[in-house]
Amino acid sequence: MLIELNDTIVSAEIFKRKFVCDLTACKGACCIEGDAGAPLTTDEVAQIENNLTHIIPFMRKEGIDAVNKNGVSYFDQEKEPVTMLIEGKECAFVFFDANKTALCAIEAAHRAGKIENIKPISCSLYPIRVKQYHDFKALQFDEWKICEPACSCGEKLDVPVYKFLKEPLIRAFGKAYYEELELVAPEIEQIEP
Repeated sequence: MLIELNDTIVSAEIFKRKFVCDLTACKGACCIEGDAGAPLTTDEVAQIENNLTHIIPFMRKEGIDAVNKNGVSYFDQEKEPVTMLIEGKECAFVFFDANKTALCAIEAAHRAGKIENIKPISCSLYPIRVKQYHDFKALQFDEWKICEPACSCGEKLDVPVYKFLKEPLIRAFGKAYYEELELVAPEIEQIEP
């Protein structure tokens, strides 16, 4: 089931599915696994490039080397910009904490007060994937095996995807848009699958 909201088409799964990231279980695998870097807009590429001196102190040597050699992004198979990878594996902006959990250097620079929040919106919105069509955007739930712990945690805590992603949804689409999601949510949540 799809819901039309302004210039977006929203999958009912965003209201019905439950999700809360469980980094203790997945160790940030979404920043390491996959077949490409994180999707970027051209504005995000420029923002990362313009703030790179503030991000580099939070990066690992391998990530710095990859970015210095190849840039902050490359074009994937669909000719869309994505974050640079280290030897085709993890995102160049990944670093690991003492528990070997993958964390984001861009986000760390923001939390340290060095830059605005320029973490790629595709990362912040996950497991929602946004696809641009000619005159609308589609918001869909992306099911990935590595996120099974997040789905279990969301079920246990009874947190729908759209509520877990309130801040990034507001960042991406605005507060009024999120308020509209909240208005339609009770109706959608009641519909049988």
